[in-house]
Amino acid sequence: MQAVILVGGQATRLHPLTANTPKAMVPVLNRPFLEYVIQNLSRHGVTEIVLAQHHLAGPIESYLGDGSQLGVRLTYVIEEEARGTAGAIKNVERYLDGTFLALNGDIFSDLDITEMVRFHKEQNAVATIALVPVEDPTAYGLIETDLTGRVQRFLEKPDPSEITTNMINAGTYVLEPEVLTQIPSEKQVSIERETFPMLVSSGRPVYSFPSSGYWMDAGTPEKYLQLHRDLLSGKSTWYTPGVDVEVLIGEGCNIDPTAPLIGPVLIGAGCTIGEDSVIEDSVIWHGVQVGSRVRVKSSVVANNCTLGDDSTVEGGVLGDHVTVVAGGRVGLGSQVESGETVG
Repeated sequence: MQAVILVGGQATRLHPLTANTPKAMVPVLNRPFLEYVIQNLSRHGVTEIVLAQHHLAGPIESYLGDGSQLGVRLTYVIEEEARGTAGAIKNVERYLDGTFLALNGDIFSDLDITEMVRFHKEQNAVATIALVPVEDPTAYGLIETDLTGRVQRFLEKPDPSEITTNMINAGTYVLEPEVLTQIPSEKQVSIERETFPMLVSSGRPVYSFPSSGYWMDAGTPEKYLQLHRDLLSGKSTWYTPGVDVEVLIGEGCNIDPTAPLIGPVLIGAGCTIGEDSVIEDSVIWHGVQVGSRVRVKSSVVANNCTLGDDSTVEGGVLGDHVTVVAGGRVGLGSQVESGETVG
């Protein structure tokens, strides 16, 4: 089985964390997010993976190489111009042979890929779409199916009165080569909004595969932070950092013994945290220098930031190399661009 992972987006929703870092390389528990996506595919027997790239492509290949350290073989294909989700898959057509998986590169999921592929083949489907339930479906595209799971229609961000299901597209698909023939070349095409509805309207068998396992679209800073909360509390069935682990600390850190870490907390490599500072419910990337009596709560602090003595970061997101001066404050909802100084 082959897979295509879409990693070419500019990740504007994750800004400023992705100003200098590709979305796929954003660290999760001190490892690039893409590692987890590949690891999940590998444990289901997927050994050939094509990475469909566009924005900030270089760092991904530099880090992952040929994929052998993860037990897979990676192929890198770069789009000169972004062509949407279907266009990106069409662009790697020459590397695909037979039934294949396609998935968004910013989804962390417990999806049973083996069972999904089996179901797809059993139904003789041309496309199978993984579905997950959500509490508030109004912000998503909904998929209505019949009792056999065959897709009947799509609803994009419906009004509350239109909601007949809480199942949404989970961003993972099993596709037959026939689907590629329906995607025009050299054009921007959405597989969710154009290709799948066209297949359904033409009578081709498109099926859904519901999953009740853990699922998170880590495409915003809020969701990214929530992913760490969930993983550190053991909500994923296939990846757990340990038993009752609420705080993970990277290598080479110097943390003053008077500085409490109130989980869930992740601290990257090479960080310094001064006396009487409090880190609570936060993710701190690599090389961050935290002074004395600093308070960081419900925040994400990217690489090589400096937080001066008596400063506060609460409910904020800091890009790379941000400096918060002594006594400075970053409040709820603040997003500080890379390299800025906050007074």
